[in-house]
Amino acid sequence: MSLRPFRNINRKKTKVINVGNVKIGGENPISVQSMTNTLTTDVKATINQINDIYEEGADIVRVSCPDESSSKALKEISTNVQIPIIADIHFHYKRAIEAAENGAKCLRINPGNIGDKDKIYDVLSAANDNGCSIRIGVNAGSLEKDILEKYKEPCPEALVESAMRNIRILEDQNFFNFKVSVKSSDVFLSIAAYRQLSNVMDYPLHLGITEAGSFVTGSVKSSIGLGSLLLDGIGDTIRVSLSDDPVKEVKIGNEILKSLGLRNRGVKIISCPSCARQAFQVIDTVKILEDKLSHIKTPISLSIIGCVVNGPGEAAMTDVGITGGGKGNNMLYLSGVQSEKVLTDDIIKKVVSEVEKKASELEKKS
Repeated sequence: MSLRPFRNINRKKTKVINVGNVKIGGENPISVQSMTNTLTTDVKATINQINDIYEEGADIVRVSCPDESSSKALKEISTNVQIPIIADIHFHYKRAIEAAENGAKCLRINPGNIGDKDKIYDVLSAANDNGCSIRIGVNAGSLEKDILEKYKEPCPEALVESAMRNIRILEDQNFFNFKVSVKSSDVFLSIAAYRQLSNVMDYPLHLGITEAGSFVTGSVKSSIGLGSLLLDGIGDTIRVSLSDDPVKEVKIGNEILKSLGLRNRGVKIISCPSCARQAFQVIDTVKILEDKLSHIKTPISLSIIGCVVNGPGEAAMTDVGITGGGKGNNMLYLSGVQSEKVLTDDIIKKVVSEVEKKASELEKKS
């Protein structure tokens, strides 16, 4: 029995597929992905952006292939990055074939948009021959005409019907190496559609609130939408869609998973909003520590609390903690136990040193 059963999330056990060397579904870790916004034909810029996305903690990256030059550029791109590439394909079946042949490990398509059965068969053959999985990407903004006419507007039932139609297309060709998404920019619609779809099939689900907006708006919408589904045990891979730097998408995605205890990577900082009681500048301290500790990949908890009201209690539950004290005498906690007093001017240096030391200890044990 869990020590804290209120924290338990019972994930739905879905089928397992591969996106390159990343396993999606089942009991595998929920993966985080993002998408490049460079011109794919600008190979150098695309490689650099993918590497930045990877360094932030992404497991997979999606790259748009709107034309032949883009899909063929994947050959050089894929050999110079460390994470699997998903090729984003919308209409032309040849782009999907080219992408599979040039290093893509997954194809994001709507089979219904590809064309007749012969074209779909050619795409699936290329996927099979090159070890490619597929994501069926249903979107409220691009539903099939007949489905939209039937339901009059995008609704959960419409998204699920589209998904099931496309699932059957692949199943009829004996292709089962795929995951599914049913995205909308509307949080309510997305949540309802994913819940309904999860009840009627067991393929892995890629979660996302599409066109979520700017950094603040998109982060909030994604946190609510993805967080609600993840708490239900729904979801095997996620993307936070932002009108911003793709690296920020990865950061927010990982923070969502960390906050739910679904995946731990790097330093998890617990900090107070600060008030007149603070014995040191909490906000500035946290910003500096976030930057100086960004290289730590080992899961570590750190509390930065400006006074003794909640400080000792929070520090008792973290690996490293600082609680503000009078006259610049702040208390350092290690593994929940008081360790030593630290002068305000020495907080940054001391905390960085202790976190790095803790990370080293944990790495040796693993």
